[in-house]
Amino acid sequence: MFTILTGAQFGDEGKGKIVDLMAENYDLVVRFQGGDNAGHTVKVADQVYKLHLIPSAFLLDSRVLIGPGTVLNPKVLLEEIDMLKKGGIEITPQKLGIDGKTSIIMPHHIELDTLRESAVSEKIGTTKRGIGFAYIDKISREEIQLFDIANEETFYSKLEDIREQKQKMLESYDNQDSKAFDVSVLDEYLAAGKVLSSYITDVSSEINDAIKKGKNVMAEGAQGSHLDVVHGTQKYVTSSSTIAGSACSNLGVGPTKVDEVIGIVKAYITRVGEGPLPTELHDDIGRKIQEQGGEFGTTTGRARRCGWFDLPLAKKAINLNGYSSLALTKLDVLTNIDPIKICVGYSFQGETYEYPPAKTSQLFECAPIYKELSGWDENLSNVNKYGDLPESAKKYVDLLENMMDVPIKYVSVGPGREQTFRKL
Repeated sequence: MFTILTGAQFGDEGKGKIVDLMAENYDLVVRFQGGDNAGHTVKVADQVYKLHLIPSAFLLDSRVLIGPGTVLNPKVLLEEIDMLKKGGIEITPQKLGIDGKTSIIMPHHIELDTLRESAVSEKIGTTKRGIGFAYIDKISREEIQLFDIANEETFYSKLEDIREQKQKMLESYDNQDSKAFDVSVLDEYLAAGKVLSSYITDVSSEINDAIKKGKNVMAEGAQGSHLDVVHGTQKYVTSSSTIAGSACSNLGVGPTKVDEVIGIVKAYITRVGEGPLPTELHDDIGRKIQEQGGEFGTTTGRARRCGWFDLPLAKKAINLNGYSSLALTKLDVLTNIDPIKICVGYSFQGETYEYPPAKTSQLFECAPIYKELSGWDENLSNVNKYGDLPESAKKYVDLLENMMDVPIKYVSVGPGREQTFRKL
C-alpha cells in the first residue's frame, strides 16, 4: 500500500502525531518536500520530540527516508541525530536513508534569504533558513547535492562553478562581510557529508521495491496545501509543492501506485507569517484558541494567527489533493467556546462564493459567512472513542464531515498518542 499524507490548511495541522499514530502499520515513512522550515512535534508519554527533518515515525520500527524533493541543511540534521542520541534514540543508517540527489542548503542560501527578506517592503514571512534560494538553485541546475558534500573533489569543483555568481548576489545587498565561502565554513559541510555518506540511498528504488513486495509505504508532506508554490496563496507560500501529487513526482513513484490520500485538518485554522486568512480572529476568542492550542511555531516560535474553520479553503484542499479520508485534530481546543462558528462561504464585492477566488488579492478582501453551532464545556482530554464525545462536539465533527463530503477517519483531542482515535 502506498499512502500520501498532507496538510489541508496552512501547515501546523498536527501531521506529525497522525504519522506517528499510523506508522506502526507502515514499513517505510518518507519525507517528500520542504526543508527545516517545517517542524513537527511528536509526544509519547512525557517525552516531547520537536524535529524539522527526520520523519515522524523514527520512534517505531519503520525505516524513515528523506527524498530528493527536499532541501537539506546537513548541520540541522546532524543536530537532530545528536539530540535524539542523547535521549537514548539511535538514528542509524539502517533507520534513516537520505537520497543522494537531495539538494543541500548552503551558507549563501541562508545569507541571501535573510538579506532579501530584510530588503523588501512587503514581507513574505520567510523563516530565513535558505529554503527558497536552495530551490532556486535546484531549478536553475546549480544545486549542491548530498552526493557532492560526500566527495571533497566534487564539492569544490561545483563550488568553483557558482562561487563568483553567488558572491555578486551577496554583494548586491551591500553584504561585504559574507562568511558563506570561508574555508572553515565549507569544511563543516565536508565533515557533515562524511558522516552522512553512510545514509545515502536511492529513495525511488527503495519505495518501488517495497511496493512491489507488498510492503506499506507512507509519504509524509510538510507545510500545508495552501502554501503550495503553484496552487497556494501566492506570493505568501513556501518554495515547494505541498500537495499530494508532489509526492509522486518528488519521490519517483508513479501515480497509479497510490492507494490512499489522507488530509490533516484542524478543528479551526491557523497561519504563520503573512498572507490572507479570511476567518482570522483578532479578539479574545482568537487569543483563547491560540493559548489553549499552544499555537506557537515549532521552527520559529512565532505566534500563529488563529481563526474559525474555513470550509471554502477546505474544499479547495480536497480538490488539490484528492483526499480519500481526513484526520481532524485539536477538537479539544474549542472546549468552553460558545457559539462555535464555521465559515461556509465568502462575501466579495456583493456576491457570495463557496470556493476561494484564484487571486490572492481577492482572498484578502473576502468576508466570511458563518454558520453557528452550540459549543461544549466538557473536558475532552480523557475521551478515547468517538461515541464518548459530548453531543455538541459530535454534531460539529459530523457537520464538517458532511459539508466536506470526505470521511473523517481520525479525531484528535490532545497531543498524546492515546488522545487520537478512529471515528470510522
